[in-house]
Amino acid sequence: MTVAVIIVAAGRGTRAGGAQPKQWQMLAGKPVLAHTVAAFAGMKRIVVVLHPEDMARGVALFGGAVTLCAGGGSRDASVRNALEMLEGSGVSKVLIHDGARPFVSPEVIDGVLKALETAPAAAPALPVSDALWTGAEGQVTGTQDRSGLWRAQTPQGFDFDAILSAHRAHPGGAADDVEVARAAGLSVAITRGSEDNFKITYPEDFARAERQLGGKMDIRLGHGYDVHAFEPGDHVILCGVKVPHSATLRGHSDADVGMHALTDAIYGALAEGDIGRHFPPSDPQWKGAASEIFLDHAVKLAETRGFRIGNVDVTLICERPKIGPHALEMASALARIMGMEPGRISVKATTSERLGFTGREEGIAAIATATLIKE
Repeated sequence: MTVAVIIVAAGRGTRAGGAQPKQWQMLAGKPVLAHTVAAFAGMKRIVVVLHPEDMARGVALFGGAVTLCAGGGSRDASVRNALEMLEGSGVSKVLIHDGARPFVSPEVIDGVLKALETAPAAAPALPVSDALWTGAEGQVTGTQDRSGLWRAQTPQGFDFDAILSAHRAHPGGAADDVEVARAAGLSVAITRGSEDNFKITYPEDFARAERQLGGKMDIRLGHGYDVHAFEPGDHVILCGVKVPHSATLRGHSDADVGMHALTDAIYGALAEGDIGRHFPPSDPQWKGAASEIFLDHAVKLAETRGFRIGNVDVTLICERPKIGPHALEMASALARIMGMEPGRISVKATTSERLGFTGREEGIAAIATATLIKE
């Protein structure tokens, strides 16, 4: 068989949001439509149907690698324009595909082509597995039997002459080309679809598409280090926990050395400097402030930038007090402040083998690492 592919991309895609139609929005560094066309690499004849205003853009993107066709006022009109363009070119079978389905696999395409060897039309689909409701005004009004229901996908394949005749006879307004074919009396075989072969329709679909491509995952590592000296007192605050001790830590705030290091690690991953940038020690309002104020600010800043915190690791360096008996309580306190699972938070301690200022018990040091992830 001689096969041509028609990729329909003339719509405006307003439900997807954005400043331009969804097929022209960027996905892992190139337009959605470029990914879709690439899925049919190896096909000798590809016709891309574009809105008349997008023809120059199509030439710039594809050059002579595909044939461009101006679309009509509706999807079926756009398909008919492409079919009319192909008439007389020797095409015997045609695949018609949505420009906003960039993840069609070779297996789905081959399944349709295989079915066309014995059927005048074939299309991939998935059986409906979810319960179906009817509804009105935000309320469930009933249920619908899902037996025999399928979720249609593309490419939909046809005998070329049969689908051209079907489009010429159709009054217009069809949801897809299977509807046009069935109106003309053509039987349509169902082939195996794929969950990956989804159509980008809404804004949130772009995030799913990026994940599927493995693109634009932004992983950041930040490191923090802090030191506080001892002064007379009877306790220290470490990672939000009051620990009895023969001295306290000196600082402008509550001198929670562990939480300060962790806060700086998050700021560092965001390239946002350190605590001093956001809470200057010269500002008297932060005198004696609870350090969870600083940590909460860093966490919320990460969230507003679209990051989630994957895990954190805090190491306290001191001879005394002993950290082990309090480590789990410290991890729980950090989990509460950060809104994270305790299993993603590590608090541990080490000594400096009696070396340096920590070995002489002049103060406590802390180092921390934070992993930030944007998907």
